[in-house]
Formats: sequence, structure tokens, C-alpha cells
Amino acid sequence: MGGRGVLLTSNLPQLQNLIKRDPAAYKEEFLQQWNHYDSIRQIFQINPDEQAQHFRELVSFISQVAQCYPKETKDFPSHLSTLLLENYGTLTPDTRKTLVQNLVMLRNKDVITSIELLKSLFPLLPRTTSSTLRSFIRKTILSDIRTANLRTKNHKLNRAVQAMLFTMVERGMDAEVVGDKGKLRSAGPTSDKTANNGEDAMWAVILTKELWRKGIWTDAKPVSIVALGCFHPVMKVQSASIHFFLGSDDEKEDSDDEEDEGPDVRALHHRREVNKKRRGDDKKLQKQLNAAKKKKYNKNAPTTPNFPALQLLNDPQTFAEKLYDNLSRYDKRFSLEHKILIMQLLSRVMGAHKLCVLSFYTYIVKYLAYHQLRVPSILVALAQSVHDLTPPDALTPVVQKLAAEFVHPGVGSEVIAAGINSIREVCRRQPWAMEEDLLGDLVEYRRSRDKAVTAAARGLLQLYREVNPGMLKRRERGKDASIGMSKGGQPLPFGHSADAAVDIEGLMLLEDHLQKLREEEIGGANSDGEDDEAAAWEGWDVETDSDSESESVGWIDVDSEGDDNVEVSDSEDEQESAPKPPTEPETNPSPNRTSTLATTKILTPADFALLNDLRIQAATKAIESGGGSKAKRKLATLEANKKAMQTGPSDGTFISENDILGPRKKAKADYAERIASIEKGREGREKYGSLKGKKNKESPSSSTNREKARNKPIMMILSSGAVRGKKKASLREKQQKLRAHIERAKKSYH
Repeated sequence: MGGRGVLLTSNLPQLQNLIKRDPAAYKEEFLQQWNHYDSIRQIFQINPDEQAQHFRELVSFISQVAQCYPKETKDFPSHLSTLLLENYGTLTPDTRKTLVQNLVMLRNKDVITSIELLKSLFPLLPRTTSSTLRSFIRKTILSDIRTANLRTKNHKLNRAVQAMLFTMVERGMDAEVVGDKGKLRSAGPTSDKTANNGEDAMWAVILTKELWRKGIWTDAKPVSIVALGCFHPVMKVQSASIHFFLGSDDEKEDSDDEEDEGPDVRALHHRREVNKKRRGDDKKLQKQLNAAKKKKYNKNAPTTPNFPALQLLNDPQTFAEKLYDNLSRYDKRFSLEHKILIMQLLSRVMGAHKLCVLSFYTYIVKYLAYHQLRVPSILVALAQSVHDLTPPDALTPVVQKLAAEFVHPGVGSEVIAAGINSIREVCRRQPWAMEEDLLGDLVEYRRSRDKAVTAAARGLLQLYREVNPGMLKRRERGKDASIGMSKGGQPLPFGHSADAAVDIEGLMLLEDHLQKLREEEIGGANSDGEDDEAAAWEGWDVETDSDSESESVGWIDVDSEGDDNVEVSDSEDEQESAPKPPTEPETNPSPNRTSTLATTKILTPADFALLNDLRIQAATKAIESGGGSKAKRKLATLEANKKAMQTGPSDGTFISENDILGPRKKAKADYAERIASIEKGREGREKYGSLKGKKNKESPSSSTNREKARNKPIMMILSSGAVRGKKKASLREKQQKLRAHIERAKKSYH
């Protein structure tokens, strides 16, 4: 027995194998190794360099067999975590890596929970200097959270992790904003890698963005974590958080998918030709090619702004006001690039939620100059911040400044076009910001010789022909606008409404559809009269006991669609002359009927989606029955709205710099663009060489010299040495050539 113990003590892999087969039989040997580990651990804490290799071997051994002795090793995970968190700076790189790997192994064996593992790994991310270890920790965190939320959402784990991330961001919020400009630029990383330089908050934002991008977290809590990062005093944390809401993909290092560029297609084909042919290699090659093609397609896919994150902001008005306060307070500390980032985010929040931060327009006026750097981005931010609820009084000075700075004879045509386009985009969202005299001056630029200026002025003219033709001169209004004004069609001033909202358009279609479904559940569509009424009242009596929204459904049953329809009115004559509802309300609804569904039931997003489908069906039937072009336009509008609801806000919601700059003359292509154009022209043809004389023959071959001579230009032939020699030849030389030709001809017959 003693010999076996000595042998197993010196051979830990063999002991590990035996313990996994029969834990009870080798418990004494394990306890011996455990005591040995405990003594070395105490020595290791005092002097990490002493017996480091043996300590790593013991840690790996105990991690492998910890599930066999849970009672004896219950404190083992806390030992590893304490060593990592308290003595991380004094540990060697190999020891750090071993401890982290064994912690992950304990999680894989369900010895510790995900929360215990993540509590140990999160503090290590900002502290480690090894890129391989940092990448391993990051992938471990992401894969563990992804696995936990694979089938159903693990709310307990998500809440714990989100609380840790929120704490990491919040930890450095009370520091001073140092900025990224001039002498106030922030210093580099500190030696202890603590939260002073925002490393904790930066990693919290990176992990939150990655989990959002992979679709693991899709609710408002991760959005609130990144929203807090937008006000962090460290500039790189602010920038990463703002880029998340803007939907830009500038920070490639945030994603671990870009690290692997995928296989080289040419190398795969070459390896297949050179290596020994084996069964199944063709399938493997095709699988790798398909994966490379898919990765290339996903890499080249266009990025879109992060609309859902903007919509999930908690209290967007306060968020926008804090953004503006941050922008104006630290104006001297932020660089122009960072200020433009904040402007873009602020403008998108204002436009998406229709917020009013009126001080923003006073702030942005000082940047509205044609010589300002990055002025197209500033103009885009200005236009995106405007909506139909923005007061025109706040926008009129901005429009006047744009006209004074950009639209005058002293600047180039590109500047004038950008200025008019900016004014048009502002006035498209708030037409009352324009003055009548200024509009008349801007519209006159449609007679310019420059195409961009002409297009911009015509766009502004067409806009006001649609929204407010009364501000245009009579000869500029156009036929349709003049006819509309003659009929009394005038736009209402800002803040006015034509009439109060009485009903939701098409809501009676939804009411009739729900009534039809209810009739089928009660007793079929053919049951009418007293049976229908009794069944409806019976359903109402039962449903009133519940506290759900089915209570409101019971109230709808009172207004039955059967033969005994009861309509309450102030006049008895109206009751007698009330027309009978049509049998198919989806195709021919009564114009005087008002639905009461909105007052008796809380409409959900699913109800509105169903309502949109019913309206599309009704419009389709109207077209089939000869509705004309008006019905076709209505159907096209409904289908476009449905597509916008399915795909989220369209690209037209937020404008781009091209909308401001307008059409421009094509710039001279540089070397890279010319080479790309040449390569594009070579696609689909064989490399180097024409098909002439090679593949159009029975036996492919090159063309002969005689064939080439037939197509030579006559001037080349006349200037050749042979022709010039013939012209200068003497009579004696001509006779010699003639005799030689005759002799050759005679020999050819023999």
C-alpha cells in the first residue's frame, strides 16, 4: 500500500485517471495530495516564484477530480479566485493562465455557477496585459452568457451580469472630464490598470455591445448601460457608447468575429490539386468554400443605424438634455470630431422621439459656416434634429444664418447647393420656419447654370408647392397648387389641428373581424336572433368576472352585428331610418359609422398589425371591383407602411451627407479607382489573349504571318523596308530576282 502511494504521488495523471474510475477507493491518496496542495498554496502566497510549476500541476489535478469530492473541495474555487483577484500583479503569466483555465473547467463540470465564474473573470479584463489571455476571458464570458440564454432567457444570470456591468461603468462617473483636446487631453493608461483611465467601463460597454449585436440581450437594460457610458468622463468610453447608438462599425476591435478572416480560396483549391485525393475531400472543400462565401457576404453587408436601441431609451428627454449639457459645458475640452459625434446622437434622439432641446439650435449656429471643418456632418445633425413639433421661432434664425453663410454670389456652386439642400431638409420637417421673402430669393436659383444648384432650388420649390403654396409667387405655384388654393385648401398654422381625432381609420374593419370570430366561437355565423343575443350576454356575464382585457371584449358584444341590432341615438327618427349594416363590412363599410372599439379595448401592437392587414385586404377588393387609381395609391401606401413596420424605420428617417451635398460633378479617378475599373472590365473573360484565330478553327492555333499581313494598314506596308527596297532596285537586281523566281518555280514541279 505504501509503495502504491509513493508511485501515485509522483504520477498525478495516473492518479487522476484512477480517481475518476473509482473515487471511493482512492480517497486517501487524494486527501494526501490535497494537504500537499494546501501547504504549497500558503508558501506560494508568500513567494510566488517558489515551486510555481508544481503548484500549477496540483491545481490542474484537483480541478480535474473536484467533482468526485465536492465536500473536500468546496473551498477550492474560492482559493483560485482569491489568488487571481488579490495577487494578480505578482503572478507569472503561466500561473495566471492556469488559474483562469481551471476556473473555466470547474464551470464546465458544474462545480461552480456562471455567476461565480463571471464575478472572477470580469475584474481581470481591464487588468490583464496578455492579448491571448484577454481574448480567452472575453470569449469565455460571451459563450457562457450565450449558452445560458440559448433555449430560454436566463433572467437571473442576466440581471446579475447587467448589475456587474452597470457597476463597472458607474464606478468612474464621479471623476473629472479631461477631454481629448490640447493640454486637457487625458493621460495614458495607469500602471495599476484600475478604473482611473476607464478600462472597467470600456470593457463593460464592449461586452454589452457584443451581447446586443449577437441578439442575446435585446431589452432596455443593456441600452441603459451604454446610455450611462455616453456621459462617462473618459473620452474613449463616451465614443464607444455613442457609436453604439449611431450604428456605426468604426471600432473593429470590439468584435471577435473580425479576428478570423476566413480561409484563402486560392490556397484551398491549390491544396486540393496537390495533396493526395481522399474520399470526402470534395465535400470538405465545398463546405469551406461556402463558409468563406457566406463570411464575405456578411462582411460586405451595409450597416444600419441602431434604431431599436434609440427607441428603448429610458426617459429620452432627460437623456437629450444631459447630452446637450455635456456638449455645451465641455465645449473647450472636446475635439471637433467628438463634438460632432455628440451632435449626431443628440439630433437622432430628438428626431426619433420628437423632443425639443431649443438651446441646441442656439449652440449649433456658431458652426454654420462654409469654411467650417466637417460642415456637412454638422448640417446633417441640424436637419435630423428638426421635426413637426419644433417651434418655428427657434428655427427661423437658423434658416436665416444658413442663407446668409451659404447662399450668396461670393461662394462656389457646391456651397450654394449644400446651403439650399440644408434649408430644404429643415423646412421639410418644419415648413413654417421659412420666411416668404427669403423663399422667393432662394427659388430664383433654379435658373442657375450649375446642375446641383438648379436641382436644389427646384427641390425647395416643389416642397413648398406641396406643403404651403401660399408662400410662393403666383407664377411659381404650379397648376395643382393653384387649383387647390382656389378650392380653399390652405395649410393650418403651427400648432393648429383641423379637427379632433374621432376614430382610427379602418378600426371598424378590426371590430367586425373580432365580432365575426366571436360569433364563430359562440355558435357559428348562421346562428342569429335570440340565440346570438343570449350567447353574447352570457359571454359578457362570464368575462366581467375576470380582471384581464377580456372584460373590454365583453362590452363589444353589446353592439351586436346580428339581425336584432340595437343602436343608441339621441333621436328616435334616426333609429327608425338607420340603415342595416352591410353583410361584408370589410369591402363596403358605412361612412357614417364610428367604431367604439378604441374606447372599450386596449389595442396592442398585434391588433394594429391585424388592422393593417385588414385594410390591405379591403383595398385589394376595392381595386378588383373597379376602384380606380385612387384605390391603387391607397393600397401602395398601406403596403409601404407594412413593410416599414416589419423592417423598422427606413433609411429615409435619418439623412446622410449626400442628401446635403446633392449631385456633384464626377471627380477625377485616382490610381486605385482606375485599377478597380480595369479589373471590373476583365470579369468574365479569359486572361490575356483574344479568341481570334485560336478557337474559331477546327484545330485551334495562332494566326499565321500571311493572315496577319492581310490586315496590315496600307501606310505601314508602303513604309516597310521591302517595299522601299523594290522601288530603289536597279534593272540588274530586278532581272536577278526574276531569274531566281523562275528557277524556283521549275524545281517545284520536279
